[in-house]
Amino acid sequence: MCGISGLVYRDPERPVEEAVLGRMNTAIRHRGPDSDGFYFRPGVGLAMRRLAIVDLATGDQPLSNEDGSVWIVFNGEIYNYPQLRPELEKRGHVFRTHSDTEAIVHLYEEHGLDCVQHLRGMFAFAIWDEKRRRLFIARDRVGKKPLYFAEHDGALLFGSELKCLLQYPGFPREPDLAAIHHYLTLQYVPDPQSALRHARKLPPAHHLVWEAGRVSIERYWQLPYEPKWETPAPELRERVRATITEAVRIRLMSDVPLGAHLSGGIDSAIIVGLMAGLMDRPVKTFSIGFKEAAFNELEHARTVAQKFGTEHHEFIVEPAAIELLPSLVEHFDEPFADAAAIPTWYLARMTREHVTVALNGDGGDEAFGGYQRYFADPLADLYRLVPGVLRHGVLDRLLRALPVQSGRPVERSVTTALRHLARAADLSHGASIVRWGSFFTEAEKRTLYTPEMSQSLQAGASAALLEESFRTALARTRLDRTLSTDVQNYLPGALLPKVDRMTMAHSLEARSPFLDHAVLELAARLPGSWKVRGTTTKRILRELFADLLPPSITRRGKMGFSVPLALWFRQTLAAPLGDLLLAPDARIYRYLRRDGVRAIFDENAAGRADHGKRLWALLNLEMWLRKYAD
Repeated sequence: MCGISGLVYRDPERPVEEAVLGRMNTAIRHRGPDSDGFYFRPGVGLAMRRLAIVDLATGDQPLSNEDGSVWIVFNGEIYNYPQLRPELEKRGHVFRTHSDTEAIVHLYEEHGLDCVQHLRGMFAFAIWDEKRRRLFIARDRVGKKPLYFAEHDGALLFGSELKCLLQYPGFPREPDLAAIHHYLTLQYVPDPQSALRHARKLPPAHHLVWEAGRVSIERYWQLPYEPKWETPAPELRERVRATITEAVRIRLMSDVPLGAHLSGGIDSAIIVGLMAGLMDRPVKTFSIGFKEAAFNELEHARTVAQKFGTEHHEFIVEPAAIELLPSLVEHFDEPFADAAAIPTWYLARMTREHVTVALNGDGGDEAFGGYQRYFADPLADLYRLVPGVLRHGVLDRLLRALPVQSGRPVERSVTTALRHLARAADLSHGASIVRWGSFFTEAEKRTLYTPEMSQSLQAGASAALLEESFRTALARTRLDRTLSTDVQNYLPGALLPKVDRMTMAHSLEARSPFLDHAVLELAARLPGSWKVRGTTTKRILRELFADLLPPSITRRGKMGFSVPLALWFRQTLAAPLGDLLLAPDARIYRYLRRDGVRAIFDENAAGRADHGKRLWALLNLEMWLRKYAD
């Protein structure tokens, strides 16, 4: 696990300043505190920071092929490396290390750009081909590992985090108004945009080639949901369990201590249960909780820990966590409004005190249908059949009049779900996450924008981004198209950056067996009824692992990693929130109307609405503008 950065100039004779590349590399020292490395040639420079996990003695980078004509810097883990190495050695390649990084170099020699098709794992890497004067950059299939790039000053710059690019002299910091527009609805800046107009993110499952000063980007993988498996059900069920077990087994590869994050949900419980059966020592498990009982899952995490005899550790998150905000902004580099970053930060910090690698249950919801909106979408469609006059008149007023339940997670709030129903019915089912989980609707944003923002903004509805993924999914049913849309958007946009940035902030490697592409490809082609039936989600996982897990865990419904923001902002944190958001010199008022923000603050403070997530989004935007755009 590492952080990478580098640049290549159009002018092949232009020297790379060592100090510039050094600053780019130092900016991501947290991603790899164990060592650094550089490669310099006329017109090109590569750099890396290493977090040593495998091959501690000889795995430093950059690494090259035998004659030094192909060099690589790599961030990630390749879990099928033990199978790749002997195959490559049979083809005459000589290995100087025991590192998985070296296998990628030789795969590139054998297969060129198609080398990514042979990799099983998480990765972002850059290969410099000296003979072709070609830079080849690739990102893993689901976006576990990040990669930013930009064309500036006659160069292509790249790095694991946006802050790498900002170290280059004179790099422009102009905010991307379209990115802010989409952020206010989605809670993240969607690929390939970044929060800065002159920088971009390489999307998951894409690779970039720079050659002769020209950039080309291509997609190399998309998850297929058809045709459905024709394997007999008993055999297919066994194959699902075996594939998940194998995905866990290969992620136990480590020369440093490892453990697991345990949330109390079924996904992380499965991972811990399988680890317990594969390891010859107790699993180290780590969980986060809250004093607010409705948000606390520690009781369920303890049930799993006791079942498998783990070495268990816990931490309670309190409102003082707001003090983390500057650090969160520093590590995300972009406005990011998933408040679960707060407990994830503390979870990573606690975990790193004991281990260097932690497995988690990320991806189980997107692979096997875990979100309640998967069965709620059809209900919204039924509500949409109600005549508009009745729906937008009497019924919508009744729903808006329901009491606010800000003292519990959204998954546990009936009134919140009913309030969302009215909004969901007005939006296309092609944008499921916007239907049920958006922060600001298009109408609310337009009302909130200053006239200058409205006039300058050139961006369509945020939901349209997801609707395009829904339309082009390699799937036939609505459920599968929605799952595909989440894999392509919500997963790499919100969930994976949260885990990557918060774990890397503490030099901790996170591994996600459910995001193994073999697991994803197997799950995608399962019948929809194996995933969602009625109001039962992840049905196949509940049935397959009923013999492994405590019954209370297999029966539990989905509970997200929620944070009691509305309560905190109404009580302990009301004053500091107001000091930041309502300050006369607040930067958000370059784009948003002051009276609109004040109304959101006041409604939440009075308990008339739960605006916790919206206030958190605005707060993060304000802090980001102060740090990056000024």
